[in-house]
Amino acid sequence: MSASASQSSTPVLLVGVDFGFPHFDADLQELGLLAQTAGLHPVARLACKRKAPDAALLIGSGKADEVKLLAQMHGAKEVLFDQSLSPAQQRNLERYLEMPVNDRTMLILEIFAQRARSHEGKLQVELARLQYLSTRLVRRWSHLERQQGGIGQRGGPGETQIELDKRMIGEAIKRTKEKLLKVQKQRNTQRRQRQRHEVFNISLVGYTNAGKSTLFNALVKARTYAADQLFATLDTTTRQMYLAEAQTSVSLSDTVGFIRALPHGLVKAFQATLQEAVDADLLLHVVDASNEAFPEQMQQVRQVLKEIGADQIPQVLVFNKLDALPAQRRPEVLQDWYEVEGQQLPRIFVSAAANQGLDVLRQHLAQAVLAAQQAEPSLPVA
Repeated sequence: MSASASQSSTPVLLVGVDFGFPHFDADLQELGLLAQTAGLHPVARLACKRKAPDAALLIGSGKADEVKLLAQMHGAKEVLFDQSLSPAQQRNLERYLEMPVNDRTMLILEIFAQRARSHEGKLQVELARLQYLSTRLVRRWSHLERQQGGIGQRGGPGETQIELDKRMIGEAIKRTKEKLLKVQKQRNTQRRQRQRHEVFNISLVGYTNAGKSTLFNALVKARTYAADQLFATLDTTTRQMYLAEAQTSVSLSDTVGFIRALPHGLVKAFQATLQEAVDADLLLHVVDASNEAFPEQMQQVRQVLKEIGADQIPQVLVFNKLDALPAQRRPEVLQDWYEVEGQQLPRIFVSAAANQGLDVLRQHLAQAVLAAQQAEPSLPVA
């Protein structure tokens, strides 16, 4: 993101393009939340429709003129697109609009860079950012113009500099991968130790801001950072949780939240963090029941779970924020079944913040552990 993005008062114009794909966010609500999470101030929004993206400017020159005028009217210093921009589109738009232009991918990377706390988390974000920037050299180094030599000669100082920058970023990616590999080996050793003790592993997954960390804190009485904002938690936290009904302790992990169009580089970079979900015996899929778009959010989570190979792990749906539901949408019972892709999954309504429904959830978890113990007699009581 531009240097100006670090200033909390940077006014930005939000732009979304509807290409006819399902679940288009016409109000750009999520992009606005992402911008605020990154410390930016949305001052205006523009949504438009196109049959296909313009190769040079994504939105075409006519709509680009409209964006430029709107930005000037509202004093925007930067433009954020809800869609991913190619390096050429980003460069062309910056020249056309005469201001910094960024896309959703860079915005999420910026937030992750601000929020990562653990050594592993910082390395994973750094790797994703380097991989993203490696494709943007044509934009980042546009001040280094290629120079023409004599007859039959091309290149010059500018081209040499670009090649040097490519090599430097390539070496930085290699070093970061090596550091990350060491940290991942340490995490795998810790994971294998838990597996040797045959501890029942539960992982919290869900769309960002669904309340996973609040639920985690309520269940294990921990003090993990929780806030009403996107990506409040980036680093996986694991604690022991005692289930009195099963007379045993289980391992509970809080993972990074998922989001629509999560940059593929981040999915790959966070493979180790999300490995807690892959190795879980049970997934608690936390859903923000108060958000009317929760079916689409659930679909996004399922998509990422498939990408990381965790879609076959047994799931319990935890519909959180029960206290925020209007009276007409409140359930008659706290526990029922919910159909997902033809499969009936257990669903439990809770409010982690108001401590509602947690006893029902604990009882269900205890039953799941006891069932696993009966299926595998070797599973010890901790």
